[in-house]
Amino acid sequence: MTGRTSITQRLTGLFAAASTVVLLLLGALIGHAVEQHFVEQDLALMHDKLALTRQALMRVTSTADLMAIPQQLDDLLAGNSGLAVVVLAPSGETLFASTGADFPHDLLAKPISTAISPPRVWRTAQNKPYRGIAVQLPTGIVHAAPAIVGVATDITHHEQFMDSFRTTLWLFVVLAAMLSGFLGWLAVRRGLSPLQAMQRKAAGITAQRLDARLAVDDVPVELADLAQTLNAMLSRLEESFRRLSDFSSDLAHEFRTPVSNLLTQTQVTLTRSRSAEDYREVLASNVEEFERLSRMIADMLFIAKADEGQLIPSQESLDLAPLIGALADFHQLLADEKSVTLECSGNGTLNGDPLMIRRAISNLLSNAIRHAPPGGRVSVAVRAQSGGALAIEVANSGETIPADHLPRLFDRFYRADPSRSGEGIHSGLGLAIVKSIVEAHGGKVQVVSAAGVTCFSLIF
Repeated sequence: MTGRTSITQRLTGLFAAASTVVLLLLGALIGHAVEQHFVEQDLALMHDKLALTRQALMRVTSTADLMAIPQQLDDLLAGNSGLAVVVLAPSGETLFASTGADFPHDLLAKPISTAISPPRVWRTAQNKPYRGIAVQLPTGIVHAAPAIVGVATDITHHEQFMDSFRTTLWLFVVLAAMLSGFLGWLAVRRGLSPLQAMQRKAAGITAQRLDARLAVDDVPVELADLAQTLNAMLSRLEESFRRLSDFSSDLAHEFRTPVSNLLTQTQVTLTRSRSAEDYREVLASNVEEFERLSRMIADMLFIAKADEGQLIPSQESLDLAPLIGALADFHQLLADEKSVTLECSGNGTLNGDPLMIRRAISNLLSNAIRHAPPGGRVSVAVRAQSGGALAIEVANSGETIPADHLPRLFDRFYRADPSRSGEGIHSGLGLAIVKSIVEAHGGKVQVVSAAGVTCFSLIF
């Protein structure tokens, strides 16, 4: 059991966390808005009472009128439970004070000139919460200092409501976060169902079912590229497995013939006593079969090294005209035996491994002469191509190779004419070796067959 988490768990956690943060911010915003509403409501009530008190004080024109203020304020506050007012005369004497409010001394000591500033919240000795303000209000007495008026309202009901509201709100936030996490899990599970379907489909692919492909049209756009990449990989694997299977089958077939020849000939020889000359002939025949097996094994090892990227050619400047001329002279005897005309043309310089390049051209020449009809023609030409490329073309007259065979001519043990599969000393690896050599040099091979002429091109 590892500590890794699934994509579903990660996305569900992220979705739940994001939802929780949003809900917390929303809850805090709503709580602040409700609290601000109560503050504005209380301020509106206090401003109304301050306006009435201001009017009463403006009617005060003498000390006697000032002493009558308490009765007027009692009349003004009648029916306003929870509202408290305190009035201090310019001399500091308390003219009126509601019971229970216990205005803080520092609030009355530093009154504001207007009622615009935010209110103050405090608790009385009985732990009752109040919200209030203190302002300076002028009287009608000429040249008299302003009176100090404090107005406050009991906010017990407001605090109880806000406590209940916050409890309900945070409970809702918690439940909503849990619900959003669950819904997020369902959404992620549903969103990843195509990926799970791809996993089930891929799990059913085996070496015997490499032809299976993932459905690209049935998956979301984000997974389409992944499905196409996996399908391309399966195509490459299928092709590699097919070639490996064909190679193993062809290898067994190619080995069976010489081994069978050796076994049969040896068994026949041992059936009775023979002369030294007879044994010598049998051994000479066996040597030919062993040489054929040795060449085949060497060719297979060469191709295997090329497949593993271990075929690293040296880099030497090669003058192709004398190199091809020497190879043509070497194959001239074979050409003369079949009355085939051998021609060379063109010139060029190539950087590469001389032994490998000679082997590639020699394989093509041998193949061309072998498949040319008696009295036919084989040509080797060096041509410069656009972009600085150089092509070595080996062409021979003869039967046109069907187009469906051309792409596979460079495969191991592949023959366009199956009837030639056991001919002579040729293993069927010559063209595969040519392709490996050219690709090791960074080039490519091409073949064209039309109108009775087959042309192999090595492009560097």
